[in-house]
Amino acid sequence: MAYKTIQVKTEGRVGVITLNRPEALNALCDELTTELSAALAGFEQDDGIGCVVLTGSKKAFAAGADIKELQARDQVSLLMNDPFAKTWESVARFRKPIIAAVSGYALGGGCEIAMMCDFIIASQTAKFGQPEINLGVMPGAGGTQRLPRAVSKAKAMDLCLTGRMMDAEEAERAGLVSRVVPAEDLMDVVMEAAETVAAKSLPVAMMTKETINRSFEVGLTEGILFERRVFQSQFSLEDQTEGMAAFAEKRAAHFKHR
Repeated sequence: MAYKTIQVKTEGRVGVITLNRPEALNALCDELTTELSAALAGFEQDDGIGCVVLTGSKKAFAAGADIKELQARDQVSLLMNDPFAKTWESVARFRKPIIAAVSGYALGGGCEIAMMCDFIIASQTAKFGQPEINLGVMPGAGGTQRLPRAVSKAKAMDLCLTGRMMDAEEAERAGLVSRVVPAEDLMDVVMEAAETVAAKSLPVAMMTKETINRSFEVGLTEGILFERRVFQSQFSLEDQTEGMAAFAEKRAAHFKHR
């Protein structure tokens, strides 16, 4: 499939999606979100892909939603036919591990889409924020929901009500970002992490992702029970047999992803 607003490539077991609207700082228009959803669907169905990296440019991961498109809409049109609602959550619904590699601006929808990924590795140039209040609206793609879960209620209130940006170091301290690295090293570090993840058992990685995400939806007792049941189910996998045999034999495991 030929894409206009993203670039897609495969490196070994890692799929890489690069947002590619440089003239608009990778603003998230209808076409881009539709193409992103399609690319993720392709990687979801590809058994040779064990991890996906989502990134942008050095200047901007994504500076937000495309305001020119949003400005032309009203409440009824958004309620009846919201194109974002059809494709926006495709990142959050993606079942395989997905890593956001962020340089430059990740604002508004850009910050929200980064938070949909499993973790964020940021360059020292990264800037995060939910500045929608400056436009007379609030975040509408998870900013008021995922952000407080990541950085605390107080920090989320600060960012959403003032519209200010926070740099990569503050984002790491707050828990939004897992690592901060020099800008020139970002993709090398992210690809190393993605290749490490992709080399693990894909079924176990997917189960681990699902179980961690479950912890945000249920109470501790139910979450622990769910974890135990998933853990027990893994003893039916060939990868569990191989992993434990490799440990006992002091050799590298060779997972078959089944």
